[in-house]
Amino acid sequence: IATKAAGPGLEHIRGGPKMSRDHLHQAIDTSLERLQTDYVDLYQLHWPDRNTNFFGKLGYTHAEQEDATPLEETLSALKELVDSGKIRAVGLSNDTPWGVMRMLQLSDQLGLPRVASIQNPYNLLNRSFEVGLAEVAHREDVGLLAYSPLAFGALTGKYLNGLRPEKARLTLYERFVRYSNPQAQKACARYVQLARDHGMDPAQMALAFVTSRDFVTSNIIGATTLDQLKSNIDSAELTLSDEILEK
Repeated sequence: IATKAAGPGLEHIRGGPKMSRDHLHQAIDTSLERLQTDYVDLYQLHWPDRNTNFFGKLGYTHAEQEDATPLEETLSALKELVDSGKIRAVGLSNDTPWGVMRMLQLSDQLGLPRVASIQNPYNLLNRSFEVGLAEVAHREDVGLLAYSPLAFGALTGKYLNGLRPEKARLTLYERFVRYSNPQAQKACARYVQLARDHGMDPAQMALAFVTSRDFVTSNIIGATTLDQLKSNIDSAELTLSDEILEK
């Protein structure tokens, strides 16, 4: 079982920065109660406490004054949870090259748990992981658990030409616009056409691309229907040719 510590917007539930010692202890205890288990295999920090480039923002704006838990406190709290048997391994999510390397440095210096994974977005429309984090994943053995591999479903082609299928994510949640801008729509149209020109399902091609990357440990699929689930799982058997990858 893998689960996450709470993300932004939830710090008000327990008070203070969200990755503090007290917060993490309370969070894991309530998670274990809900899951009805004694431990989790992988416990990931959903978001860093510090200010960084969240929600698809590429630029970093530094904030001198911020209410953030020191990384040493967070890792020390995670060590307590590992020592208690409540978690087996720790990971990060939505983090940056600096964040991963700093956590690894503290682990080595202080004998604290070593980061085992990072769960960040990665898909044909968002390849920012390749800039910096891919090298970290290889050299430090911190594999990517890639989420949003279909870019909120945009890479299936179902939103092209302004379509909004009933109950689809971007139909229900209009605030998610990072994959809806004109540039993304143009890219989606070309990806979909590429897949169809070679007799492939666009969704399967997009998933197969993510799976083919050698820094990816897990491709986190999602589905609303059993047909979608089967199609997503079947993408694991699809090998993209060098020609397709080049295009």
